Amino acid sequence: MTKVWPVIDVLAYLKGSWRVRRSVRDLASGAEGEFTGETLFRPLGEGSDGGPGLLHQESGTFVWQSVSRPAERTLRFLPGERPGTAAVLFADGRPFHDLDLTDGRYVADHPCSADLYRGEFTVYDEDRWRTVWRVGGPAKDLVLTTDYTRLSPAPDPQTR
Repeated sequence: MTKVWPVIDVLAYLKGSWRVRRSVRDLASGAEGEFTGETLFRPLGEGSDGGPGLLHQESGTFVWQSVSRPAERTLRFLPGERPGTAAVLFADGRPFHDLDLTDGRYVADHPCSADLYRGEFTVYDEDRWRTVWRVGGPAKDLVLTTDYTRLSPAPDPQTR
């Protein structure tokens, strides 16, 4: 089993810039794609509608079946129900999933129409973490594996 790194405060841990590399595999067709880019987790109060939490802004290039195109997404990470956890929302405010990395690993589910997104989050150390989303249902049969590597300085060690 992979060694995991417990995180005391997920919002403090995520804050900053991260290099992103995501592989996408369509298990039904065998097609594969890749996203490369950066993710910035910045306080919601900076150029947004304010409030506690982080704005997650991801941008880069997605290559699918030899076609390259720009790609981006925005999420909101708000303080969760328990200290150190987060509630993840889509940019429009719809709920996505909860996130609790206090054990260094977390599994989240998100139903989307008839498909189910199941994400496993693993923190390796103060500068590396991974998500693996398995998407299954009548419309999709995918595995999305994303590796994050910190670009900006590590957070205060007390966030661990």
